[in-house]
Amino acid sequence: SADFEQRLRARLDPLDAIGSAHPPRSDNDLNPDWAEPPPPPREAAVLAPIIKRPGGWTMLLTERSHELAMHSGQVAFPGGRVDATDASPLAAALRETQEEVGLARDFIDPIGAWDRYRTITGYHVTPIAALVAPGFTLTTDPREVASVFEAPLDFLMNPANHEKREAEFRGRQRFYWAMPYEGHFIWGATAGMIRALYERLYE
Repeated sequence: SADFEQRLRARLDPLDAIGSAHPPRSDNDLNPDWAEPPPPPREAAVLAPIIKRPGGWTMLLTERSHELAMHSGQVAFPGGRVDATDASPLAAALRETQEEVGLARDFIDPIGAWDRYRTITGYHVTPIAALVAPGFTLTTDPREVASVFEAPLDFLMNPANHEKREAEFRGRQRFYWAMPYEGHFIWGATAGMIRALYERLYE
């Protein structure tokens, strides 16, 4: 955990220079021949809360409500669209985290961002890693979040658990990352961002 924190602080983009040094990642990293034009971009930001559990650090993830129009039921980091009233992607990520799961700002130490991620649904997502002190209580918004769980960092940062899968989408085969964990299916953009974080820290 000390080594992981050292890597985070050394290798992530500073919060005042988000996305400046690295080309964006995307759902098409595994599908380079995918030629469909993307929809108009929408800026978004997510928080990757890394909880400093004494028995082993974990990452907090949500399962999105099944009532949502977009990405319903999928595993996601807390976060969402950057509003005009948000001062920065970090401000948006913190606001959305508070709204979705009720994680209080006092427990959160934002460290930095890694590669921005473009989804095929048009979101340009800034992922921000933060260390979180234990002892918080969560209050989820059922309109947005069906459940919350934690996955061990040791599991997520082990490339042996990064599965490359394929499925049919719009009549064509597409590849995507998946990291099934104890009944939770982490896949798509969230798995892609976790994979990109692993590559940033360890490759």
